[in-house]
Amino acid sequence: MNKKLKLRTVKWIGKNLIRMFLLLTAVSIVTFVLVNRSPLNPLQENVGQTLLGSMSAEQIEKLETYWGMKEPPVQRYLNWARDFLRGDMGVSLLYRQPVSHVIAVKLSNSFLLLLIAWLLSGIFGFFLGILAGIFRGTWIDRIIRGYSVLIASTPAFWLALLFLLVFAVWLKVLPIGFSVPIGVEATGVTVLERLRHAILPAVTLGITGISNITLHTREKMIDVLESDYVLFAKARGERMRTIVVRHGFRNILLPAMTLQFAAISEIIGGSVLVEQVFSYPGLGQAAVTAGMGSDVPLLMGITIVTAAIVFLGNSIANILYGFIDPRMREGERR
Repeated sequence: MNKKLKLRTVKWIGKNLIRMFLLLTAVSIVTFVLVNRSPLNPLQENVGQTLLGSMSAEQIEKLETYWGMKEPPVQRYLNWARDFLRGDMGVSLLYRQPVSHVIAVKLSNSFLLLLIAWLLSGIFGFFLGILAGIFRGTWIDRIIRGYSVLIASTPAFWLALLFLLVFAVWLKVLPIGFSVPIGVEATGVTVLERLRHAILPAVTLGITGISNITLHTREKMIDVLESDYVLFAKARGERMRTIVVRHGFRNILLPAMTLQFAAISEIIGGSVLVEQVFSYPGLGQAAVTAGMGSDVPLLMGITIVTAAIVFLGNSIANILYGFIDPRMREGERR
């Protein structure tokens, strides 16, 4: 039995590795094509039209060689893919540093922000959905649904601007931006100061991600409360709290968890605009900088890393399925 279990585990890991490789390959090709189809000129965007016009032909040729503009697009992609498979993500054309180092620094800044937003959206969305499902049709349900629909139709950058205006400009209770206080070295910043600077962008991302989980959990909770076994439990005299804890949580936790891990991509995508509003030096702001400056190595590296994070989140959800729902383990054995 142990051998069969090990064989299934090896097959599952191998299948997911192949799937991840194909996914990252497709993502890298699409990203490379879109960047090369961009109308932006890397030299003009980073050097400036005035300075570019004053350069000699030799200087312009050296810059074009440095930016890889002399090589055909297919050859540039193959060169990048070969180096990437060797563990070399290239050198950022804007930061003049290895792409792996730039991504590591920016991702460390964004990690706290994304983690707080992810937990906020999951926890509050889950419990608001349960509350709306229990009190279906009441004023509590209408308020929660109205809030969810309103937030779902509100752009993240607009909400970020609103929070920035209210809490940073008018009330002056939170920093106006950045990840550390102005004029202070990063090594001398405390954890509390980093948390304080991450509150506004994290809350913005968390609030925008609550609506989908809330509405989805509400519908699942209503289905559970209208099921035959819950009606039978009510006929036996069980209280609503017992029914929700014993039957509701177990049946809605799995789809809520699936949606929560799928929301990683939405939070990462929303961080691009939110970090721009709050001037937060994270991975999202680096992606915008790389896109506007046609920094292909950095943009490709950020795209691959974020796609891998999303894929990893979905894989973790698949692993946890078996622990939450025993029926899936039994089905896999069969």
